[in-house]
Amino acid sequence: MREMAEVRGFRVFRYRGLRPMLFPTLAFAIFFVVVFIVNWITRPRPVLWRVCMLGASLFFYGYWNWRFVFLLMGSILVNWFIAEQVQQARDLVQPQLVKAWVRSAVVANLALLGVFKYYNFFAVELSNLLSNIGIDGALSTLEVTLPIGISFFTFQAMSYVIDVGRGHLRTMNLLDFGVYLSFFPQLVAGPIVRASEMSPQLLHRPDPRQVESAEAFRLIFAGLFKKVVVSSYLADQIVDDVFADPSAHTGWEVLLGIYGYAIQIYADFSGYTDIAIGVALLLGFRFPQNFNAPYSALSIGDFWRRWHMTLSNWLRDYLYIPLGGNRRGSLLTYRNLALTMLLGGLWHGSSWNFVIWGAIHGGALAVERFVSAAARQRGFKLDLPPELIPILQWFATFHVVCLSWVFFRAESFGAALDVLAQLGSLEGQSELVTPLLVITIALAIASQFVPGSFVRDLEDRFVDLGWAVHGLALGIGLFLIDALGPEGVAPFIYFQF
Repeated sequence: MREMAEVRGFRVFRYRGLRPMLFPTLAFAIFFVVVFIVNWITRPRPVLWRVCMLGASLFFYGYWNWRFVFLLMGSILVNWFIAEQVQQARDLVQPQLVKAWVRSAVVANLALLGVFKYYNFFAVELSNLLSNIGIDGALSTLEVTLPIGISFFTFQAMSYVIDVGRGHLRTMNLLDFGVYLSFFPQLVAGPIVRASEMSPQLLHRPDPRQVESAEAFRLIFAGLFKKVVVSSYLADQIVDDVFADPSAHTGWEVLLGIYGYAIQIYADFSGYTDIAIGVALLLGFRFPQNFNAPYSALSIGDFWRRWHMTLSNWLRDYLYIPLGGNRRGSLLTYRNLALTMLLGGLWHGSSWNFVIWGAIHGGALAVERFVSAAARQRGFKLDLPPELIPILQWFATFHVVCLSWVFFRAESFGAALDVLAQLGSLEGQSELVTPLLVITIALAIASQFVPGSFVRDLEDRFVDLGWAVHGLALGIGLFLIDALGPEGVAPFIYFQF
C-alpha cells in the first residue's frame, strides 16, 4: 500500500508498513542485545565478524523498507570498485586517470542523490519557470520514496573515494568497506564517519574488558533523555502548534515556539548521535564527536565548529577548500563561504527554505569575516565593558541561528514569513507560555555553558562505581525516561535528510 502526500511543491510517495528501527524502541533493544552478543563472540574470527556486522547492518536498514537494501549494496559495490581503479591509477602514477575516476565517483553519487532527493524539486521549479515565460513544457515528476540516510552514506562514500584519490588512505577490501559504509549505529543519521577514522578500528581487535562502558551508558542515557523527554515535550507543548498556525498565537508564544524549535532540533539530533556514539562504544568503536555545546557559540563560525561537526568538516574539506577557501582574496572567500552554505542547505532537502537557511548562515559567515578584517585593519574596538562584549556576541549569534531555524522548520517560504510576522502580535493571552516551558528552554540553553571538564569529572567518578551501579543507574534512568516521555516515539528529525 502507498499513501501520497504533498511535500513542498511536488508529490512524493511513502510506503505504509514498518517504520525505521528507532533507537528508543523495544525492537532496537532486542536487535542490539543480539548484535552485542554476536559482536563479541565472533571478534576472534575476523571474516565471520565482518559478515555478521554487515548482515546486521543490512537487516537494520531493511527493517524499514527491504527494497533499499539493494540501493545500499549497489552504493557499496560501485564506490568500492571505483576506489580500486583510483588506487591502481595512483600506483601507476597516472594523475589524469585518478582525476577521471574520482570525478566519475562524484558524478555517480550525486546522480543517486539527484534521482531520489532533488529531481522532483528541480522538475517542478523548471516547469514553473517555463510556464511563467509562456512555454508549456511541464516535466513529469517521479513517484519515489526518499531512502532514509541516503545523504549520510552517500557523503561517506564520496569522501572515501576522494581520500583514496588524494593519497590520504589506501583502499579497503570489499568486506571492510561494506561494514564501514553500512555500519548501523551511524547509517541513517550520522555522524559522518570517514574511512580514515573507521578503517584502523576495523583492523584492531578490542578487548571487551576495556570497553568504555561508563561513557557509553552516559551517552545513551543523555541521548534518550534529550530525544524522548526534551525534544518530544517541546514539540508537543508549543513548537508543532506554533508552526502549524502562527496566526492563532501571540507574539510571545511564537517567540517561545522559535526558541523551542532551536532546542528541539538540537535535543533530537544530538540525542541521536549521542546514542549512536554510545552504541558504537559498546561494540568497540569510537566515532567522532558531532556536537559541542553549539548554543554557547559567540559567532556563526564558532557555531559551525560546534554544530554537526562532522558535516561542517566534510563541507570544509571537500567543498570549501577545493573551491579555493580563503586563499584567493576576500571577494572569492565570501563567495566560497556563501556557496558552501547554500549547498549545505540544499543537502538538507529539496526546498527553497533550506536554501534560504543556508544563505542566512553563509551571509552571516561572510559578514563576520568582513567586519573582523575591517576591525583589524582600522584598529577598531567597541567602547564597551569587556565582560559585556561576549554576552552581546552570544545574543546576536543565537538569534541569527534561531532566525534561520524558522525557515528550516516552516513548510514553505510563506509559512516562515507568517511565523516571523506574528512576532509583532501582542494581543490575546499567551496560554502556551507556561512556567515549565520557560524553565525547560532556559535550562536547555544554560546547559550549553556547563564546562566539559565538569562532565568528564562526573564520568570518571561514575566509572569507579563498578558494573552493578552502572546497571542500576541505567535502569533507573530508563524508567524515568519512560515515565516522563510521551506515548510512542516520533522519528528523528534528521532521518528525512
